[in-house]
Amino acid sequence: MTKTQKSIQQYCQDHTSPPSLILQDLERQTYLKTLAPQMISGYFQGRLLSMLSQMIRPKTILEIGTFTGYSAICLAEGLLPNGKLHTIEVNPEYHSLSQQYFVKAVLSNMIEQYLGDALTIIPRLNLTFDLVFIDASKVSYPLYFDLIFEKTSGGGYILVDNMLWSGKVLEDDDDPETNALRNFAKKLQDDTRLENILLPIRDGLMICRKT
Repeated sequence: MTKTQKSIQQYCQDHTSPPSLILQDLERQTYLKTLAPQMISGYFQGRLLSMLSQMIRPKTILEIGTFTGYSAICLAEGLLPNGKLHTIEVNPEYHSLSQQYFVKAVLSNMIEQYLGDALTIIPRLNLTFDLVFIDASKVSYPLYFDLIFEKTSGGGYILVDNMLWSGKVLEDDDDPETNALRNFAKKLQDDTRLENILLPIRDGLMICRKT
C-alpha cells in the first residue's frame, strides 16, 4: 500500500462513525488473547457490515466463521425485532470469547451459536436466511456457497470476506487458498442467479444478491 493509499484509508476511517465501546474492547481483547488477531473484521469493515445489515433489515442471518464475535455483533445491529443471527465457529477457544461479548452486548437472545464444522452444521439448519456472511476456511468457500444458496431467500444477500487475499489473487501464487479464492470469484462471476460486486475494502468484500 502506497503512502497516498494509507492516507486515504485513514481519512476514510476518520470520517466513519465509531464502533461501540463493547466492540472497541472486543478488538483489544482479540489482539491480546488470540494468535491470529488480524482475522477480526475490525472497525472499518465492521461499520460497513453494520450499515449493510441495517439497510437490508434481515430477519435471519447466517455467519460462517464467528472468530471472536466482532462481525456477528456488527451484523446483529441490523436485525429486525425478534430476528436471529446464527453463527458457526469450529474453534472452541474463539467460541467461548465470542459468547462472553454477546452477553456484554445484550445480544444473547438474538444470536444462536454453533460449535463445529459448518459443512456438517449447515445442512441441519432448516431455515431461510436473508443475509449470509462467509468468512471461514477459504478452500471451503465453494462448498459453503452451494450449501447456503437454496437456504438464501430470493433477493437475499451473500457477503464473502477475504476475496483479495492480501493481493495474492493478482500474483502468481499457486497455494491452495489463493487458487480456491480465484476459482470461487470466477464461480460467482459466472453464476447467472446472482448480481455481485467486489469491493476493495480491507481484504476484499464480495457482495452478492440472489436474483
